Amino acid sequence: MHATFSPLSAKKVAQLTGHNASIFALALSDTPRYCFSGAGDGWVVRWDLDAPDLGHLVAKIDTQIFSLLYLTDYHKIIAGSMQGGVHWIDLDAPDRTKNIAHHGKGVFAVFRVGESVFTIGGEGKITRWAAAEARSIESVHLSNQSLRSADFNAPRNEIAIGSSDNAIYLLDATSLALKRTLAQAHANSVFAVRYSPNGRYLLSGGRDAQLIIRDTTRDFQPVFNQPAHWFTINDIVFQPDGSYFATASRDKTIKIWDASTFQLLKVLETVRDGGHIYSVNRLLWTPHQQYLLSASDDRSLKLWQITT
Repeated sequence: MHATFSPLSAKKVAQLTGHNASIFALALSDTPRYCFSGAGDGWVVRWDLDAPDLGHLVAKIDTQIFSLLYLTDYHKIIAGSMQGGVHWIDLDAPDRTKNIAHHGKGVFAVFRVGESVFTIGGEGKITRWAAAEARSIESVHLSNQSLRSADFNAPRNEIAIGSSDNAIYLLDATSLALKRTLAQAHANSVFAVRYSPNGRYLLSGGRDAQLIIRDTTRDFQPVFNQPAHWFTINDIVFQPDGSYFATASRDKTIKIWDASTFQLLKVLETVRDGGHIYSVNRLLWTPHQQYLLSASDDRSLKLWQITT
């Protein structure tokens, strides 16, 4: 697979170091220049993208962090852990952090829809929480295997969940009713699901290294299906204006794609571009300077500037 000719350029702006273990989680702050990372060392670190040399440790839990969400109006961070805990971290008073043992296994995603927060876990269930009270409201068991990825489609009021049973589950975001199951969506675990910003397409990737794009207006029929990486696709993110999307993989690379044509435009590699030396686990495309932030098993974050 070769990248097409493109005026797109990608430059590594900085390397952010400080974590002592693999980094699995990234989250935006309420100020675009700040973001958070969570890692296997249990640390939550805040980074200033304008001065990325030094991170600020804001919280620490006693187990690996797999997912993060910042709640702007409550000034709290929700961290999902390897042990299945949901940790509500009060940044104004960290001693008031609520550590709730909820999911039986790892919490692989946490996201917000309105006043509800959702978590998905390794025991196959999705849980709705009241954001203001840090209280679980209801849970739905979807699979006997891990739920690994999730995203919300506002125009369709729909949640997509990728599972280790190879399926993608589509739920009504209000009722959590199961609308549809895309069985055998991939040949193996679905580690990444992402709706396009306009809600038309559902992108997915997983352990089979396939990138599949489905048209939600055409009964979720695949319009693109390609082996996009050598190994597992861990994450998919869109540029804030929707022009491009990026994929991250265990093959150590980040790939940039045209969101209209689905053409591969750029590959960020270890040697040529100063990329990661181990698996790229998570991506965050920030509104600040259009920076793309990547997190890896090599314990570092890399800050990329993608320009045309």
